[in-house]
Amino acid sequence: MAQNSVEVAPGVMLNVVEAGEETAAPALVLVPGWSMGSEVWRTQIDHFARDRRVIAIDPRSQGDSTKTGYGNTPEVRARDLHALLTAKGVRRPVLVGWSQGVQDIAAYVTLYGTDHLAGLVLVDSALAGGARSMTPENAEANTVTFVRMAIYQEYQAEYVQGFLEAIITQPQPQDRLDRLAADAMKIPPAIGVAIMIADLFGEDLRPAADLIRRPTLIIASDSSPELARQRELAERIPGARFEVLADAGHAVFVDQPERFNALLTEFLASLPAEPEA
Repeated sequence: MAQNSVEVAPGVMLNVVEAGEETAAPALVLVPGWSMGSEVWRTQIDHFARDRRVIAIDPRSQGDSTKTGYGNTPEVRARDLHALLTAKGVRRPVLVGWSQGVQDIAAYVTLYGTDHLAGLVLVDSALAGGARSMTPENAEANTVTFVRMAIYQEYQAEYVQGFLEAIITQPQPQDRLDRLAADAMKIPPAIGVAIMIADLFGEDLRPAADLIRRPTLIIASDSSPELARQRELAERIPGARFEVLADAGHAVFVDQPERFNALLTEFLASLPAEPEA
């Protein structure tokens, strides 16, 4: 396993963890959620690097990547991801996004399409509707978000601890939880708030579903408040597979790594071979 940095925009370096060797199997590219870094994918990196190249990133302003006061939106992160894949010479990858990472992949699909991808894996998040999706019916939920962000900005350490307890429901080694908390604390709170607001209330990313032309796997937690919307998303994408994991919080791949890895392994094995040049 190697860690390095790649310049994806002037003055912006993404921290990248790479493992495994280039094989005929598509590379796996792992995109984490809000405030998290590549460490959250550690179990998947170790598992899938046995038979393919695996790349996990710290998105802009998260983990050990460059902190910027601008460009902290799904659209700019999608451009960062495209620049990274180009710099690394990655062909026909499988993009795996969790939570905020799902929004980044939706923006990526909107900008670049899916013809050059082998597949997509969307983990426990529906596509954000942006400001256009704000209605009187969801005003209370939006207010809760704003209140939480105010608390986060004032009490980041306490908020991060509560956040991890909320998204990871199964017992974990304390040293791993400490590493995840340390990663989350690397993002300045003001930037963390800006990222959250841009993800939830920025562009309407739902139309990206109609642009997906590659095999897609959606894995959801059975406790997700967005479970119905994720099921609808799967129905909207031709041929998409939808799987629900029980006894798992939002970080389903942390709570149920063996079951998650088995589903992903099965999906990867089902992908069509690369067309001959």
